[in-house]
Amino acid sequence: MLEYASLGWASCPGAQPMPTGPRACSCDRVGCPDPGAHPLSRAWQIQATTDPAQLSHWWRHEPEANVILPTGRVFDVFDVPAAGGLAALTAMESSGFIPGPVAVCGDRVLFFVATRNVAEDEDEWWSCPLDYGPSTIDEMPGLRWHCRDSYVLAPPSTLPNGQTVSWLRSPDGRPLPDPLQVLDRLADVCD
Repeated sequence: MLEYASLGWASCPGAQPMPTGPRACSCDRVGCPDPGAHPLSRAWQIQATTDPAQLSHWWRHEPEANVILPTGRVFDVFDVPAAGGLAALTAMESSGFIPGPVAVCGDRVLFFVATRNVAEDEDEWWSCPLDYGPSTIDEMPGLRWHCRDSYVLAPPSTLPNGQTVSWLRSPDGRPLPDPLQVLDRLADVCD
C-alpha cells in the first residue's frame, strides 16, 4: 500500500474472502453480497490515506486485508467485462495509444484514468458505489465508471475464487490518460 501512497493514491483496508468456515467474508455482515470486495469500515472515504505510518499500522494488524482504492480523487476507473477490456487494451496498444494502468479483477478489467471531477461535468457523472446500488456485478454487466463515492479492489487483493487482482499494465508514475479518450475506445467493445 506504500507503493500506492508514493503515487499519491489513497488506500484503506478491505474485507477478505473466507475460503473456509461458515462465512464467505471477513466482515460482520450476514449474507455479505460481495465477499472480500468492500472496505472494512463504513468510514472508508474518511479513513483512506496516503500516510505511510497509518498504512503500515493497518496492514501490520490486518496483513490479509484486501486493498481498497477510492476513486474520484486522483483517478477514476472504467470497469469492463474482461473480453471487451482485453480486446480494447490490445487495440489501444496496437494503435500507439497509452492506456495507463490496467488491472484484471476476476472477469473484469479496470482502466485507471485521470479524474474529471469538476462541476461542469456534473451531467456526465454517474457513480458506481458498491455499498448501495446493484448488489452484485452481475446486475451491471457492461461498462461501469467508478468516480466519486466509489472504490475498486486493487492488486494484490484476493477474490472469493482464490484469484488475485493483478496488474496488466502497472502504474508507472506517468500522467493518467484522459477518461473521455479511453471511454471512446472502450465504447465500441462494451455495448
